[in-house]
Amino acid sequence: MRPSGVPAASEALERNKMETEKLYDLFLASAGVNTDTRTIREGQLFFALKGENFDGNDYALQALESGASYAVVCDTVVAEDPRLIKVPDTLRTLKELAAYHRNKLTVNGQRLTVIGLTGTNGKTTTKELIREVLSRKFRVSATEGNLNNDIGVPLTVLKMDSSTEIAVVEMGASHPDDIAALTPVSQPDFGLITNVGKAHLLGFGSFEGVKCAKGQLYDYVAEHGKAVFINADDPELMGMARSRGLSLVPYGVEYQEVTVHPITAEEPLLRFDLEERTVQTRLAGAYNVTNALAAIAVGRYFGVSLDDAITAIEAYVPSNNRSQMTRTGRNLLIEDAYNANPSSMAAALDNFALARDDHKVVLLGDMRELGAESAKEHQAVVRRLAGMDLERVCLVGSEFSAAAEGSGFQCFQDSDALAAWLKDHPLEGCMILVKGSRGIRMEKVIPLL
Repeated sequence: MRPSGVPAASEALERNKMETEKLYDLFLASAGVNTDTRTIREGQLFFALKGENFDGNDYALQALESGASYAVVCDTVVAEDPRLIKVPDTLRTLKELAAYHRNKLTVNGQRLTVIGLTGTNGKTTTKELIREVLSRKFRVSATEGNLNNDIGVPLTVLKMDSSTEIAVVEMGASHPDDIAALTPVSQPDFGLITNVGKAHLLGFGSFEGVKCAKGQLYDYVAEHGKAVFINADDPELMGMARSRGLSLVPYGVEYQEVTVHPITAEEPLLRFDLEERTVQTRLAGAYNVTNALAAIAVGRYFGVSLDDAITAIEAYVPSNNRSQMTRTGRNLLIEDAYNANPSSMAAALDNFALARDDHKVVLLGDMRELGAESAKEHQAVVRRLAGMDLERVCLVGSEFSAAAEGSGFQCFQDSDALAAWLKDHPLEGCMILVKGSRGIRMEKVIPLL
């Protein structure tokens, strides 16, 4: 027997639906959603979220004073104000509101099309390329930057409105059930996994754990969606997709008989031949060819011509230390310092090995969140470096320092130490690869190059 005063599950769900509908009316009348009191605009709906080092509930009244129309707070908040909306879990409420909004979005009477995207490497670059290609025909809403977590995804969905004709939602994962928690919010009709590799092993436990976690996007599309865009050259992805009986929209270097041009100091950016066309990108790194092919495949599926897709790819300029090529007054830099894991590090080094230059230098920072595999993976990188024709190697962080013991490579405790060394020992006339995990802050050394 149900205890007195405890609603049945169906009653609780119905009540929750009613509360979401009421909140949705407030959302529609608002100037949008915000979770940061420092950027509140007049009429916004503030959500007080909690993290390890902050509690938005402490700033709810401040948000109202700054112009927020209402503040959604935890029901433990003791302050009283008719504009405070108290709920058991503000993050869950944010996700529920976003999912409700997703279901309301239509284009010409049809449900809005959403493309969901995840993967170990290349998510953000691929998402940006897809956005550029689709924008040649549609009004596109897409994840801003890398706001791809349990807060960023609902905020991305809530920024979509009646003007949106197609949406691209990037979803990141560092734990086993992250994607499974995000797909009900974004509800993708199509999926794209860029690749599966060794990253966040501390959270996933193993490579199989990575595949299982990323594969949750395929699971959702298999049950609720239409098809997945897939690199047909990738046996891991093909196996994952076929085991789920998914409809496939393939692309790939071998699959499409694409030729990638060699990288030189004179022609350092990615160029490739596709269907008798040479595509000149502004991306550094041959590994980006699959990201570009993915964007072209998505565009063509939705009716963007090959000419328009190529024009969009060629016009895209990378930013935020992702696949950037910069020619300074002294050197040619390949800036890929936003993040690093074993698979992205291998791709970057493979690409750099193909580059033709007499003065090649590598500046690498530790790869984080690899758990028990960390020592082995850093040792593998050191062995790879030892077999390359490099003028200088500088390694930053405790993991690389331990792995490189006896190698003869220069090691530094942190990026500040490397920056100080570079100030006293400037590099000139070199082609330089800069890469490392976000926490190492390898971008600190770039002004010295």
